[in-house]
Amino acid sequence: MKKESKGKSDGTKKVVQTDAPAVSKKPAAIKVKTPEERKVAHIQGIIKTAVAAFLGMIAGFGAFHQFGAGTETKWYAVLVIVGVLAYYAQRLIYPAIKINTKEFGPKDWFYVEFIVIDFCLVTWTLLLN
Repeated sequence: MKKESKGKSDGTKKVVQTDAPAVSKKPAAIKVKTPEERKVAHIQGIIKTAVAAFLGMIAGFGAFHQFGAGTETKWYAVLVIVGVLAYYAQRLIYPAIKINTKEFGPKDWFYVEFIVIDFCLVTWTLLLN
């Protein structure tokens, strides 16, 4: 893009070149899903949530049996270990049940990991009471 401006008092124009892309006034095209695609996406979302919740409950039982009340161990270290193990477990489980993990973004992975850690903490807490 070229931008002209008055540079000197003698009337000459100074040309400034910028590498900024031109801003388009058109909105981005939104892909409209068919009812079948929405149904499949909804079912896959429920499956992803159920798998994450199940892994979290297993992790909660495992943490209770391994660490008990967790007084000798840093609890946040346990959660990091659970999160990492659950991430790799889900990377193996989802393709086995026909869910494409290549479509997952950081937001999706954060969501399923949050569910795992949340269910782990809830299960562990319930077992301690």
